[in-house]
Amino acid sequence: MKTFVYIDHFKGEVQPASWEALGLAKSFGTAVALVFGTGVDEVAKAAVEYGADEVLVADDASLTDYRAETYASTLASLAAAASSQSPNLILFPTTARTREMAAMSAVDLNTGVLTDISALEVNSDSFIATRPIYEGKVLEKTVCSGKPVMATIRGRAFPKPNREEGKSGTITKVPAAGEAKSTVEGYSASESAVNLGDAGVIVSGGRGVSNNPSLTPPAGMDEKQAETWRAQQGFALVTDLAQLLGGAVGASRAAVDGGYITYAHQVGQTGKVVAPDLYIACGISGAIQHLVGMRNAKVIVAINKDADAPIFKQARYGVVGDLFQILPALTEAMKKKLGK
Repeated sequence: MKTFVYIDHFKGEVQPASWEALGLAKSFGTAVALVFGTGVDEVAKAAVEYGADEVLVADDASLTDYRAETYASTLASLAAAASSQSPNLILFPTTARTREMAAMSAVDLNTGVLTDISALEVNSDSFIATRPIYEGKVLEKTVCSGKPVMATIRGRAFPKPNREEGKSGTITKVPAAGEAKSTVEGYSASESAVNLGDAGVIVSGGRGVSNNPSLTPPAGMDEKQAETWRAQQGFALVTDLAQLLGGAVGASRAAVDGGYITYAHQVGQTGKVVAPDLYIACGISGAIQHLVGMRNAKVIVAINKDADAPIFKQARYGVVGDLFQILPALTEAMKKKLGK
């Protein structure tokens, strides 16, 4: 069975879930990586090292910037090129770009898209995909047949294959297709570089980070300004630990609504759904809206002064105490453990 895997990248930086999709494809048979853009030789080489049996590279000026019309047309033309060589399955990592690209490619190929899947099985001539619905309360199984089947995979739901440095393989140049209907004028940095979906470690803060009575805010602040200032000092402790562990900073909705931190960090029903190896919840009570966003973490650690906080029912390890004392002590202990 042949599977196409679209390798999503931006300025040479590959989305980690692309390699996870490649590993999944290898478990089914032949994995063909698709790399689009300009100057993408290093990305193509990495695809070989991560296990691609072949890499199809569309290196063309029309693909310099991502535009759905050209990227989707190029993929569709490759998938429909020759029936004997066309893929049974096309996989994408789940990103903003690939959601759009997969949908447009599916229209061209007269097929559908299974989105945000967390498991995939082959059953004779069909695929059985699993994905969480209703905020993760229910797992839906969908049977899909036809050729090709298309799916976007949830980040960190599948294992990342080992990279074999220096491995050589087949890299084939292919033409681009489609006509660009838009022009990219430039890029600007987002308000936050946080990428919670790919983070292996997330340290999150809740409303509790603002409750440090030992801090005296600068003179002239009103009550709300003082609360926000205290929260910022609390999030500085959260950030110190996250950076030490090579992780990302998350937050509850209460912290975001309180103006303590930007929405890009929000974990939960109305924020990001994450599945890190380690999730440390600091001053988060554990409302169901937050739990649905992080309960798939492999290990959950909760720090809260309220022993009855619901978060402890979800945590593997719980620490009842003052986070303003525990976090600095934990950070120092980890520095010694890591030799930093």
